[in-house]
Amino acid sequence: MTAAGATRILLADDHALVRGGVRLILDAEPDLTVVAEAADGAEAVALARTERIDLAVLDISMPRQTGLQAARELGRLQPQVRILILTMYDNEQYFFEALKAGASGYVLKSVADRDLVGACRAAMRDEPFIYPGAETTLIRRYLDRAEQGRPLPDKAITDREEEILKLVAEGHTSKEIGDLLFISAKTVERHRANLLQKLGLRDRLELTRYAIRVGLIEP
Repeated sequence: MTAAGATRILLADDHALVRGGVRLILDAEPDLTVVAEAADGAEAVALARTERIDLAVLDISMPRQTGLQAARELGRLQPQVRILILTMYDNEQYFFEALKAGASGYVLKSVADRDLVGACRAAMRDEPFIYPGAETTLIRRYLDRAEQGRPLPDKAITDREEEILKLVAEGHTSKEIGDLLFISAKTVERHRANLLQKLGLRDRLELTRYAIRVGLIEP
């Protein structure tokens, strides 16, 4: 039974054991309760349409749709929902991508038992959360870039191209990708050709290697 006034949480991670452990941490708190679980980003977005949630806790690396992709979509569909990224990647680029995607915080799985509850409460107060130890490094690098007049690195591809790249790398056919994204197979093929040209790659195998390198899929 959900406690009155408790923060209603959607938890998304493709590993059931991780979800179970994170749920134990959150449900142990009287002001936090997990009301929905998803095994990938697309399922998380679908659940957010039907469940009343206050906060989404999203893993970065998931099938079909990453946590960052889901965060962007949730931001468009449910702008009132706060978002936390839960990840094993201590990665500057992911951190900035998470902020750009609308996340309130970035929590490492390795210290989730220490940081996650505080990050959830900070998100509900509209306060950012950065895992301890990262703050100084990230801010210093950001300021160094600003002083040198260097912008943050732009993504090489668009959000739609990223969605298609991930699904291609997961082995889906053009028709399957079209059905998932509600576009034609011909449009998928056009996007795939653009990806190959933009990234200077030759075939699906090289696209898959690139997707692994940038963290869209796990090796």
